[in-house]
Amino acid sequence: MRIYTRGGDKGKTALIGGERRYKHDLRIEAYGTVDEAGAFIGMAISELNESKDADIINLLYQVQQTLWDVGADLAAVPGAKYTFRTREEAAGELEPFIDRYKEEADKVTKFILRGGDKAAATLHVCCTVVRRAERHVVALMQVENIFEPTLKYLNRLSDLLFVLARAVNARRKQKDILYENSAEVFREGKNHSSTTTEL
Repeated sequence: MRIYTRGGDKGKTALIGGERRYKHDLRIEAYGTVDEAGAFIGMAISELNESKDADIINLLYQVQQTLWDVGADLAAVPGAKYTFRTREEAAGELEPFIDRYKEEADKVTKFILRGGDKAAATLHVCCTVVRRAERHVVALMQVENIFEPTLKYLNRLSDLLFVLARAVNARRKQKDILYENSAEVFREGKNHSSTTTEL
């Protein structure tokens, strides 16, 4: 298989369904940023310890698989003959992992500075890239239909990556550094996020 096709030399690419659009199109920005998130997750995996962090590595491999589904679903134009791949329950399946890994780190009530151990810092980068992908999907949904499980998955995935970053820092005995001017923003309860607030 040739890597280069010359098909995009004039700035357009094909979506699922055959339609060609410019590469800065909202739909392409959305699935392109999902692809970027998957690449950063691969970088995070490379920074983790294969024995001590095997549980997190295996989870992240599963996430990468699902992100390919999400990206494919976002690449399908409305009306295309296509079967969506992101499962309706995909977002909900991340919630037990969020609850589990949240417990590995100390409770936090304020914003923290992203960083610490290199693997944890990379996971924080993954979190922000997923949030950017989510923003692109939200922009897209203002003008075209999207497959809603994709947006739900990205929203929940950013929470997971945040708690994984904190869990990795905790495993490395790295303390979170609080943002000095932060109010209390993380609250437990039915109507409050227990992990992170939306940005």
